[in-house]
Amino acid sequence: MSNVSVNAIRFLGVDAINKANSGHPGVVMGAAPMAYALFTKQMHITPEAPNWLNRDRFVLSAGHGSMLLYALLHLTGYEDTSMEELKAFRQWGSKTPGHPEFGHTAGVDATSGPLGQGISTAVGFALAERFLAAKYNKEGFPIFDHYTYAIAGDGDFMEGVSAEAASFAGHQKLDKLIVLYDSNNICLDGELDDAMTENVRARYEAYGWYTALVEDGTDVEAINIAIEAAKTSGKPSLIEVKTVIGHGAPTKGGTNAAHGAPLGAEETAAAREALGWTYEPFDIPSSVYADFKANVADRGAAAHEAWTQLVADYQAAYPAEGAELAAILAGKDPVAITPADFPALEAGFSQATRNSSQDALNVIASKLPTFLGGSADLAHSNMTYIKGEGLQDADHVLNRNIQFGVREFAMGAILNGMALHGGLRVYGGTFFVFSDYVKAAVRLSALQGLPVTYVFTHDSIAVGEDGPTHEPIEQLPGLRALPNLNVIRPADARETQAAWHLAVNSSSTPTALVLTRQNLTVEEGTDFDKVAKGAYVVYEAAGFDTILLASGSEVNLAVKAAKELEAAGTKVRVVSVPSMELFDAQDAVYKEEILPNAVRRRVAIEMAASLSWYKYVGLDGKVIGIDKFGASAPAQTVIDNYGFTVENVVAVVNSL
Repeated sequence: MSNVSVNAIRFLGVDAINKANSGHPGVVMGAAPMAYALFTKQMHITPEAPNWLNRDRFVLSAGHGSMLLYALLHLTGYEDTSMEELKAFRQWGSKTPGHPEFGHTAGVDATSGPLGQGISTAVGFALAERFLAAKYNKEGFPIFDHYTYAIAGDGDFMEGVSAEAASFAGHQKLDKLIVLYDSNNICLDGELDDAMTENVRARYEAYGWYTALVEDGTDVEAINIAIEAAKTSGKPSLIEVKTVIGHGAPTKGGTNAAHGAPLGAEETAAAREALGWTYEPFDIPSSVYADFKANVADRGAAAHEAWTQLVADYQAAYPAEGAELAAILAGKDPVAITPADFPALEAGFSQATRNSSQDALNVIASKLPTFLGGSADLAHSNMTYIKGEGLQDADHVLNRNIQFGVREFAMGAILNGMALHGGLRVYGGTFFVFSDYVKAAVRLSALQGLPVTYVFTHDSIAVGEDGPTHEPIEQLPGLRALPNLNVIRPADARETQAAWHLAVNSSSTPTALVLTRQNLTVEEGTDFDKVAKGAYVVYEAAGFDTILLASGSEVNLAVKAAKELEAAGTKVRVVSVPSMELFDAQDAVYKEEILPNAVRRRVAIEMAASLSWYKYVGLDGKVIGIDKFGASAPAQTVIDNYGFTVENVVAVVNSL
């Protein structure tokens, strides 16, 4: 039966790609046997409950081969991948987009496509499973007990992020992570040897992984035996499976011609003949559906039914933990974080917002047991450490401080996997200038609607002596350009508390907290509740004719400048703009209330590239920003020389 089912997977892929005249048939044809082995002999999933929390996870890291996954889901019985949807592959509005998208298609556990991020996200799934298992499982109650599987190709192993994540996974001994390596010696531009000649398995052994080789990628039983052996290794596992890209295609098979273009009618007909597939396009014998029903859907349904009863028995035996579990299963946090949880702050209190962030973070950690995260080797600079707990590792799996090491990109991808898994609130930190290293993962956080919190500190030229390599300039407008990302740059400790409250209560939007190293004074007019509006008035003179807008550390400067201008007869309103995204989401009435159209004399002040601000100041206003790189000198010297002084703000206002 397996050969017929494997060929069904292959030709569903080939036919859908031919119909769309777009796609990647090679990986579908080559990797179909390993995918079949994984789904029919290992995976516990069911269309009846596509999102049940203890299902096995599958990440197609080689996401360009999306028709492989869609074919598997179709044969298993997922409604989103009906035959009509397969025929609409890569078409407008279909459930079968060019690369798998989480939240768009039932059965897709992660958005993949950018190579290297899928396998790295899988590391996060495994880390989340281990933590939740350690926290909630009891003797006789394995509530969390599942594996994370991935299929990855040569491109995944060439991308650096996979190396970062694999090193982390080996160090953490994530033994429920199993990666199948579709090893076909071909890359997009030609032979793999043209670009990479290393021994991938040897590299992964050095990372601390168990590795194995299956010489014949069409041998379903050998692949299954290798997976079974991997499960007993006590390590993350890499199983290299030697395959032929475009297996069965007599002319294009084994070459890069099968990688990223449809086979076409003539080659498809030849492949059908070579593989003995006599069925018309999209015609699948009933025996294949029966195979997948018995060995995937029904087996998964039985596992889900048994697990549902196990959860009910667990909640009766352990009511306190059971209540937390019930919240998690409902997609909620076990404990809600409210504004009342944060201590009141008096005006005049002075503290760097990175320190204010650590205070707020620890308030959350003290109340929310599923809140955890860490930093890219900068916890004591980013102030991201949960006090009273050590580092999480294979021997201390319940500790909530994660040392990601100097692996910013992998940190973001791992956090995405943890958030995708469900049941956790996660965060990660690094210097703001290094947000460039993690930005590709932040983009997938936003695309997938994952409420990951990114803590970015050392947010401006106030870094000082470290100089232009460490002083962010263009990063703020760069992150603000990302859809579905809330970038919050708080003005003081009070706004920082509010920013964390918003971040930890977000359901489908990631948050970037942009924080200072230098102390900022709590202004009389900053308001916890109004931060959610994105912009609000913190200071004003009656009858104002000028508006100063600022974020972060520059709000203090704006208030001082407003008072100086007021003494000379200019009446000023100061608007704190902690989050442009939140402000832009407000209605027109509120926007007019804060930035009345009649007041055209406007100056924005921010120690970053200026382009974000012109939508607020218009052609009549000015921006005091930085459109060149920073400099190395004591912080105040750099700040003064770049014009962030009361005198310069006053001069710019008077020039309008």
